[in-house]
Amino acid sequence: MLIYQIIGILLMVEKVMNKVAAHSVYAVDLFCGAGGLTCGLEKSGISVNLGIDIDPACEYPYSENNNADFLLKSIDKVSSLELDEAFGGNEYRLLAGCAPCQTFSKYNQKADASDKRWWLLQEFERLIKECQPELVTMENVPGLMTQQVFFDFVDTLKKLNYHIDYQIVNCADYGLPQQRNRLVLLASRLGAIKLLKFSELNVRRRTVHHAINKLPPLRAGEVDPNDPLHSSAALNEINLERIKASKPGGTWHDWPEELVAACHKKKSGKGYRSVYGRMRWDAPAPTITTQYYGFGNGRFGHPEQDRAISLREGAIFQGFPKKYKFIDPENPVGTTVIGRMIGNAVPVKLGEIIGKSVLLHISEYKRNKKASPN
Repeated sequence: MLIYQIIGILLMVEKVMNKVAAHSVYAVDLFCGAGGLTCGLEKSGISVNLGIDIDPACEYPYSENNNADFLLKSIDKVSSLELDEAFGGNEYRLLAGCAPCQTFSKYNQKADASDKRWWLLQEFERLIKECQPELVTMENVPGLMTQQVFFDFVDTLKKLNYHIDYQIVNCADYGLPQQRNRLVLLASRLGAIKLLKFSELNVRRRTVHHAINKLPPLRAGEVDPNDPLHSSAALNEINLERIKASKPGGTWHDWPEELVAACHKKKSGKGYRSVYGRMRWDAPAPTITTQYYGFGNGRFGHPEQDRAISLREGAIFQGFPKKYKFIDPENPVGTTVIGRMIGNAVPVKLGEIIGKSVLLHISEYKRNKKASPN
């Protein structure tokens, strides 16, 4: 009996050691928000040691759901010494970040180079220069690729001898139940690096039905007693009539004339066909914005129930686990804050794909290094 116990202990130790060996990449997540990227990286097998963000509302969901410390600090006040301490002298360091993207988003009609957020990418660049981690990843909106600040960022990485890959991907191709186009950049000082293609992975496209069909039904303005995040915004009388007249995948053109909003009757409003729309069960959700909880803010109507999607449903479309906690019971925040955190997040699934791409790169690097006669 004793020999079997010893063998069992040895096997357990071997399993733990293999797990430790798999966590060969250690990350710091800049602009970490509520933890979407961190959650995805951890799911892939990367250890995230620290998340940094200026928004105090993000501390609870980030710390409560992830195995990483949270630092409440503006990126322009962060030093390379703080990053070095967080990395802890590990061999493979990944500096990750998604600078706030509203400046570059197609939804933003007002921001320009005077917007301070425009230069947050330069602060990211500064920390790369000072810390020179082996690995870098950045995620942002596709519109960033049209800006000089992005090309300056890429040029800096090249001058620092990073191998770079960047491309625009549709997260729905990787199994996220949401149509979301994102710019993803990977960079490595160790050699060529590539984001895994969805065709290289065993993934299938997921729909709204796959994602939320088993959640308890709600009425507009109702909260699930077992999950405070599964709550739906109230609707006034005319919007309740509008959603009842809406078809999944349809537009406000389906409504009776008396329900059509005055702004849509104007020439400037005729192009906004998805506003006040219902989602379809058999398709991915549209891009989740920071105001997805409002029926009038996009195609955010539930496919079947007469309400906008709940905060929880939006989080699920972003890839967050169904039990991911956003509300601190001792210091609750409002719907607007929660919607902002969820809508701004890096989709968890995309973070996981980025992590798997980095780990494959490290594995190939180690194998080539071992095979090299030098």
